[in-house]
Amino acid sequence: MTRWIDLEGAVNARDLGGLPTSDGGHTLSGRIFRADNLQGLTPADVALLVNELNLRHVVDLRSNAEVSLEGPGPLTQVPEVRHHHLTLFAEGGRHTDVEADTIDGDRVLPWAERVLDEELRVSGFYFGYLRDRPDSVVAALRAMAMNDGASLVHCAAGKDRTGVLSALALELAGATREAIVDDYVATGERLELILKRLRGSATYRDDLDARPADDHRPRARYIEQFLGVLDVRFGGPLEWLGRHGWTDADTAAMRARLRD
Repeated sequence: MTRWIDLEGAVNARDLGGLPTSDGGHTLSGRIFRADNLQGLTPADVALLVNELNLRHVVDLRSNAEVSLEGPGPLTQVPEVRHHHLTLFAEGGRHTDVEADTIDGDRVLPWAERVLDEELRVSGFYFGYLRDRPDSVVAALRAMAMNDGASLVHCAAGKDRTGVLSALALELAGATREAIVDDYVATGERLELILKRLRGSATYRDDLDARPADDHRPRARYIEQFLGVLDVRFGGPLEWLGRHGWTDADTAAMRARLRD
């Protein structure tokens, strides 16, 4: 069963359903989707998502700067769809976060170069989302778990920010760690298309061209390290979420959305 959703105006859209769970089941299809930037959706894409796939909630993880520069996207014009804009950056006012404003005011992407070790650099960004915006992480997961229609979480590439929130949702639903890692690295299948699309925007072009294309590839060890450190430091993702207001009722809602 393919989990990819074929759209004309996005290249990294897929379903979180169909993944194995630790009790031998599978996550449900048609409940939670993940994607890259939705700016280029065509009327046919909107009809597919809203009418056929029953999309009712969009969780936009882009920064305020990205939304301002790129625009909110065509789904914001659809009355049936509720939007949840929940940036994962501690906004500094000009670009995406305080550190980005300090280091390089022209960069608006989360993968701008900051340290030399690639694995630490990537996982460091991921923990930065949790450190700087736990409120957005919790609110995004709650929106993804709403039961009045399908939800879709996205950022720019649908890789890092979306990858972290998708991993946390799947963890809450009881997906196996192997399945979570497989979903994370699946973005690599569409990497060339994603980069080509983002390079068409002045918002992202310079940051992308500053590094080789393969540096942007999602690798299993990145998300494995992220989840592993959550296990060691906090007793697991669920325990970290509990420290920031996540409740048993929230977990039940997510499991009801994604479990068969």
